[in-house]
Amino acid sequence: MTTFVDRVELHVAAGNGGHGCASVHREKFKPLGGPDGGNGGRGGDVTLVVDQAVTTLLEYHHSPHRKATNGQPGAGDNRSGKDGQDLVLNVPDGTVVLDKEGNVLADLVGQGTTFVAGQGGRGGLGNAALSSARRKAPGFALLGEPGEARDIVLELKTVADVALVGYPSAGKSSLISVLSAAKPKIADYPFTTLVPNLGVVTAGSTVYTIADVPGLIPGASQGRGLGLEFLRHVERCSVLVHVLDTATLESDRDPVTDLDIIEEELRQYGGLEDRPRIVILNKVDIPDGQDLADMIRPDLEERGYQVFEVSAVARLGLKELSFALAGIVGEARAAKPQEEATRVVIRPKAVDDAGFTVVYDEAEDVYRVRGEKPERWVRQTDFNNDEAVGYLADRLNRLGVEDRLMKAGARAGDGVAIGSLENAVVFDWEPSMMAGAEMLGRRGEDHRLEAPRPAAQRRRDRDAERDDAQREFDEFDPF
Repeated sequence: MTTFVDRVELHVAAGNGGHGCASVHREKFKPLGGPDGGNGGRGGDVTLVVDQAVTTLLEYHHSPHRKATNGQPGAGDNRSGKDGQDLVLNVPDGTVVLDKEGNVLADLVGQGTTFVAGQGGRGGLGNAALSSARRKAPGFALLGEPGEARDIVLELKTVADVALVGYPSAGKSSLISVLSAAKPKIADYPFTTLVPNLGVVTAGSTVYTIADVPGLIPGASQGRGLGLEFLRHVERCSVLVHVLDTATLESDRDPVTDLDIIEEELRQYGGLEDRPRIVILNKVDIPDGQDLADMIRPDLEERGYQVFEVSAVARLGLKELSFALAGIVGEARAAKPQEEATRVVIRPKAVDDAGFTVVYDEAEDVYRVRGEKPERWVRQTDFNNDEAVGYLADRLNRLGVEDRLMKAGARAGDGVAIGSLENAVVFDWEPSMMAGAEMLGRRGEDHRLEAPRPAAQRRRDRDAERDDAQREFDEFDPF
């Protein structure tokens, strides 16, 4: 049964905002006491939080769909809806959040680090909040916005100071078991270790963490075996330690060749060239192992490696190794640039930034309006209520959408789409739109609301208008 998972695909959905309420206050002798509809509650967020007590992503492997609660709708008597409850997901230290395309969204390192994976929807305003001197008793309210829903990938990259790398059965698990209090599984067959093991080592006044990375084989950087899953846990380590088996029973292997193969895999994986490296010759308590260590040590030192001869079983050379690693870790920490204090960067908008764009889409024969405000206003509009649609038109007009459409060459009857290609509201544009309650007839009616014509019909109507204009010009005789 799987007990350790370091990569999962998570489907998160934030809560939807509650709808606003359209209500009129009523009591005895006061049948129309004014609008009193409350606002809808905010939808809950989905937030990832680093918890060092969590060491695996196993929980999300079994339950990959997570959703926060929705906000409650508003009610009469100016009662606002209850906000949705935020959903907090605890993740291990060192979790990287990516989107479906592999782009990094967040790198969560350090206890308490947070990332909002899904933003809850805003609650809709009730008609009490929408009332004004011009619109004293709105007969509509705004809808709550849908919460953000998306698919993300969580990858766990072990956070440690030292990484032990090497072939399977080189003795990495045995080393970490005697250097620290960790108790990994140890056996005399390859790939005993299938998940990284972490241990804490104290050497004098220095405390550092050491990771036992599962065994690597040729082709690991291309995904052979579980190479990519293993190499991922090496990225954050400050020091790389090659553990070489000097008493291997395989006749076609020798420690120097093992070192060269693992170094080639690390090179192909990339990003590890600047990490300091040392070499451990393990199992020197065996006579043949000591003889082989004496033979290859000069060659390794000539290459520039610092070499230690140890035996995890006999506990030989461990104290010297522990203090040497503490010194290298201390140097790596000192060389690491210190994190600057968090600064607030203010980036004011350009004076000519309207917050939206208008682009003509030839394929659909519509003028497409894109922008945060117009698209959010469309999501908040109840298109079953003509008065709400009129309010949307007023907002768009004040934002300057009509002026931009005119500058873009739009004419009466042209199609206008607000939103993306997949989810847009399309209508026929009337450039003579006025804003305000004067556009309303009977309560709840607005003659700006008409069914949009298909693109082909718009083209035919435009061609007919052009032909009529040309005919009038041809028939006109000034003499």
